[in-house]
Amino acid sequence: MLFVMLLKNSRSISSKPRNMTIRTRIAPSPTGYMHIGTLRTVMFDYFLARQSGGQFIVRIEDTDQARLVPGALESLLSTFQKLGLDYDEGPVLQPDGTIVEKGDYGPYVQSKRLDIYRPYADKLVAAGQAYVCFCTRERLEDMRAAQTAAKQTPKYDRHCLRLEAEEVAKRLAAGEGYVIRMRIPDGEVAFDDAIRGVIKFNLADVDDQVIIKSDGFASYHLAVVIDDHLMKISHVLRGEEWISSTPKQIVLHNMLGLQMPVYAHVPLILNPDRTKLSKRKGDVSVEGYLTKGYLPEAIINFISTLGFNPTSDQEIFTREELVRLFDLSKVNKGGAVMNTEKLDWMNHQYLAKLSANELAQAARPFLKTTVDNELVHRALLVERQRVNRLDEFDEKIQPYLFSIEYPKDILVWKKASPEDALQQLENIRPVIAGLSDDAFTQMSLLEAAVKEYIGNQGLQNGNVLWPLRVALSGAEKSASPFECLWVLGKEASVTRIDKAISCLKSI
Repeated sequence: MLFVMLLKNSRSISSKPRNMTIRTRIAPSPTGYMHIGTLRTVMFDYFLARQSGGQFIVRIEDTDQARLVPGALESLLSTFQKLGLDYDEGPVLQPDGTIVEKGDYGPYVQSKRLDIYRPYADKLVAAGQAYVCFCTRERLEDMRAAQTAAKQTPKYDRHCLRLEAEEVAKRLAAGEGYVIRMRIPDGEVAFDDAIRGVIKFNLADVDDQVIIKSDGFASYHLAVVIDDHLMKISHVLRGEEWISSTPKQIVLHNMLGLQMPVYAHVPLILNPDRTKLSKRKGDVSVEGYLTKGYLPEAIINFISTLGFNPTSDQEIFTREELVRLFDLSKVNKGGAVMNTEKLDWMNHQYLAKLSANELAQAARPFLKTTVDNELVHRALLVERQRVNRLDEFDEKIQPYLFSIEYPKDILVWKKASPEDALQQLENIRPVIAGLSDDAFTQMSLLEAAVKEYIGNQGLQNGNVLWPLRVALSGAEKSASPFECLWVLGKEASVTRIDKAISCLKSI
């Protein structure tokens, strides 16, 4: 009976040698945009490597050529750049759109490594640990249908394992299509998952996995084992959906006499209804969240603490703090819900910390207006209190940029009359027009001047401030009148007050 324990044949975080270099990797397939769940694994890889002074590697797994999407590789690498995530080895997207590689263990794209994998497969065949299979797609489909009807676990029936060597050689010489399958031994295997603890598998439930496909490409299972070995990967972090692949890879490690890395399977990210996060129920790509106007640092902070809470009294972390505080053993075993309300709140906190120039630069791609002046910058500063995402700014700053119209009824405060609103605006106009230019440099000076006028006249705040605010903003709900005055400046403010006065006179 074959029984493999991680403690004997692999390395755990707690028992690793002091001189062991931690090397983590992320190995996405270029089949679309980066999934938000992949980003969480990226960050865990990143933190683990950086806190130990090790290396973080990006490797592209593209052996499944049928699923490749044109431009997806460039998109993945661009996403790394947009997030400001540096890695030590792997393909890099250049400004001119070309891709180069850095690192001493490449190439880092699997389709460029095909000649590396085949000798390992041939070694397994020679040792009787793998075999050539000529079964057609039709035979395999019929076999699985029959097994399903008999309520058996669908798996290859080893029909070709019983072929004589002479027949195999004859069919190969005739150019017949084939694959190479690993021969799963009897017994059971186990490994010590760094998140979930010991997980055992009965090999009777494991299929004879294809390791060389009919197109000559290595399958995922062979390629990933060989690549992790040759690239000296010490820790493999991946989604929990890959747990079922682990016994096949344990067997391959043992067949080839290779030391296993530490495996850690990260729980899924879930929809609010606890189902697997899917496109049908919301955004799943990192690019989708960037396009909506979430800041890279907010996305990273949010996703890195989804299912992992470094401290109980802190929500906002710098990247350096996350690196220092990360602990793989404290990652929750259960799935974490994608709470976009919390992401909105977190992004709002990051927007609030941006300087005026940083905010203007971040918001620029989301604004339809080509105007880029002090008024726009001030409008952004004022309106960021009322937005959670950058894509909300364009609508918010429109009233500051263009001529506005007033629904007559909104200029009148509560139970006040149109006559009172008209009088208040006519009286406040010369006060605003008489303020110095210096007063318009600070909202606090504008607020002090207007409130001094209200106090001196013995007026109620609402009777004055409501029609003034609506006159400046054109909206029932808006920034305060002092913020509007500061954004618009004296001339535009007086012009809008005059327009509101004319509107009230026409009632």
